[in-house]
This record gives sequence, C-alpha cells and structure tokens, in this order.
Amino acid sequence: MTILVTGGTGTLGKLVVPQLTAAGYDVRVLSRRGGVNADGVEHVQGDLLKADGLDLTEIDTVVHLAGGAKGDALAATNLVRAAAAAGVRHLVHISVIGADKMPIGYFREKLGAEQAVRESGVPWTILRAAQFNSLMYMLAQKLGGMPVVPAPGGLRFQPVDERDVADRIAELALGEPAGAVPDLAGPTVYTLRELVDGYLRTQGKRRPHLPIRLPGKVGRAYRGAENLTLVGATIGKHTWDDYLAEKAGSRVRT
Repeated sequence: MTILVTGGTGTLGKLVVPQLTAAGYDVRVLSRRGGVNADGVEHVQGDLLKADGLDLTEIDTVVHLAGGAKGDALAATNLVRAAAAAGVRHLVHISVIGADKMPIGYFREKLGAEQAVRESGVPWTILRAAQFNSLMYMLAQKLGGMPVVPAPGGLRFQPVDERDVADRIAELALGEPAGAVPDLAGPTVYTLRELVDGYLRTQGKRRPHLPIRLPGKVGRAYRGAENLTLVGATIGKHTWDDYLAEKAGSRVRT
C-alpha cells in the first residue's frame, strides 16, 4: 500500500510521515521543492495550485495536509481530480474548526477545500482541528514582544498539540473512510490574554494589556465561540502549559 502525503515536509507532515512508514507503508511525499528519498519515503515534486506533478498512479490513500493563507480550495480541487482519475481509495483531509462559520478568508478557503473533497467521488475522511500550539506560541511570542499587549474581549482558543493531531491523522489514514469525524481540540479553552500571559511567565516577563473590541462580523463570530467546539470534540492529551514548559526547557538547554 502506498500513501501520498501532501505537506509532508511541514509542521504536521513531519510528524505524520514517520508514523505511516513505521506502520509498514510506502510513503510518497509531494512538495513544490521535492526532497531526498529515505527508507520508505519517496519525495516527488509537484505544485497543487498549478496541478503540476499530480500523477497518483498506484496511490491507495492520499493524506492532504498541505495548506496556506490562500488557494486551499483550488489546491484541493486539483488534488481530488487527480485522485479520482487515478482510482484512489481513501482521501484524508485536515481542516479547521469553524470552517463553515467564521467569516474570514482563511476559513472560507478551508471550507472550499472541504467541499472539493466531499464532492470528489473519492471515499473521504475529514478532520477539523483547532489551532496548533506551535501557531499559538508564535502569536504569543509576537504579541508578548510588544510594550502593550492588545487584549480583544471574547477572543478564545482551544489550542491543540500538533503531536495529537498527527496521531489522529495517522490513525485515520490507516483506517477506512469515515466521512466527517469529531473535531480535535485541546483540553482547555483560553482567552488570548491567558495565552500571552502564559508565554510571558516562561520568559520571566510581564506586560500591560489594552482591552479592545473586535468589530463587525468577525468580532461577533469570535464572541459567539464559532471558532470553538465546546461539546463533542475529541480532546488532545498535551496541554498549552505542557507545550510552554517544553519550549522553556529547550531554550534553557540551548
């Protein structure tokens, strides 16, 4: 069995690919730059946005992890066309919680990608996940570097560790098509202020906060918790505090 992974060189892909090879499967990683082949992993060059290099011959399962700020819907459309033409038997797709509710371009692209997968004719599995701990860390790091930290009221997150997401994606890829599976979120809901303050504590710093109100549809969506799954989500094992402690520990060692 051969599994194609898009985004296999990214944050999530680097965690998923070793799990698939450890399970005894051949893995083909598709990326724009290609890469160096290793045991059980073949790197191929292709561009999802241009539909270049999408020969999925002999591919049984596609794990679609590639994504960006723009173009996700087009990339997914090109990928699923190639998957359908090649007779792929299972397509696993990572999406984001709130894709169908948040009035933000990024979320609309994710919803468009989901629709392409659902309408592809290829048996599929879609997992929606919360924002990764690593992404929240970069945001907290950026905001924590400001002399005064903006604190939008009602802006909450359920950060999930990418290791938990990788475990779930690998499990789904090795199983049968399951349609829309329960969302995957972290064990705790935090305000943005709490996330930044947690980061600052690990740095031995404090910052004043400036309360602000997010206007318009976006503000109403966040205040209405449209970006969260408060009931029925699968909960990851690693907490935000765990992640902060690990990052602080690695910083001390280096």
